Amino acid sequence: MRKFNFCAGPAALPEPVLLQAQQELLDWRDLGCSVMEISHRSPEFVEVAERAEQDLRDLLNIPDNYKVLFLQGGATGQFSAVPWNLFGAGGSREERVADYIHTGQWAEKAIKEARRYGRVNIVASSEDRNFTYAPGPDSWCQNENAAYFHYTPNETIGGVEFDYVPEVSCPLVADMSSNILSQPIPVEKFGVIYAGAQKNIGPSGIAVGVVRDDLLDRTLPEIPRSLSWKIAADAGSMDNTPPTFAWYLSGLVFRWLKEQGGVEAMAQLAERKSSLLYEFIDGSDFYSSPVEKSSRSRMNVPFVLADERLDKEFLQQAEEAGLLNLKGHRSVGGMRASLYNAVPLEAVEALVAFMVDFEKRCG
Repeated sequence: MRKFNFCAGPAALPEPVLLQAQQELLDWRDLGCSVMEISHRSPEFVEVAERAEQDLRDLLNIPDNYKVLFLQGGATGQFSAVPWNLFGAGGSREERVADYIHTGQWAEKAIKEARRYGRVNIVASSEDRNFTYAPGPDSWCQNENAAYFHYTPNETIGGVEFDYVPEVSCPLVADMSSNILSQPIPVEKFGVIYAGAQKNIGPSGIAVGVVRDDLLDRTLPEIPRSLSWKIAADAGSMDNTPPTFAWYLSGLVFRWLKEQGGVEAMAQLAERKSSLLYEFIDGSDFYSSPVEKSSRSRMNVPFVLADERLDKEFLQQAEEAGLLNLKGHRSVGGMRASLYNAVPLEAVEALVAFMVDFEKRCG
């Protein structure tokens, strides 16, 4: 029996996608073998790759002057790839600088990696209030020589989401791992978008990159081959053997999203799901949200109980009720419900009903 999965990643996948993969697992397209067992350079798999790229382009309305890349190493790999690929026009190590907004643990990891290859200017930080809000542009302190401007539109751990796209003069780079495909994106405002797959795209093991063509020639000369966007683009993301099964499953998710009505439909659903949960939390004295209302994520909803001694009991009973993976990240504690595209509205309704009952019994 399938249960409701609120895991932050690897996260829930659409049930129709899982069923199709199950049906095709042993005999894909009457080839007598699995899609995992054929060459990535075969005509059959090249068709899968090209269809996945086109579907993603359709979903996000990606302009023709952007390359779509399917990469390895997850978003963490891209923390390194971003400076390696964009610092090449910045002179010596001491002269290279990039702007970063610091909004939590994933931004911090990206910042630490960039500092290995150049200087990082912290444009703004929400550390002063324990990363519970997204800093507005009135607080920025940009560097006019920055090679690029990096931010994390949605912080998975802290549950903070930007409600605007930064307007900057240098290439804008975004780690959209946890909110990509959840709403329309003005791709033309970005130089680079990257996202680990295991939240809204597909299974872990693959990442997506959307890179504007004019940024492919800014690499540092010593860049590792596996991190070069230009090499990946020139090779159709097949410079080496890619994670074919993850690519295939991601393609099935893209097709499922189009069948649901695309990112516009996902945005409406995300609003319904998150509003239902936040409105209940705000109306309760037993539960509370640590995130400022203007910065609350639609994808990741952290919340705490008035008495943290009840946390263990809450989680145990929730699991018994078929509500999985509600434990908050180890660094912040409490609870967290991740409401990615594949999480149905019924899951949130079941969660709220459980929370009402738990409060009555234990509050």
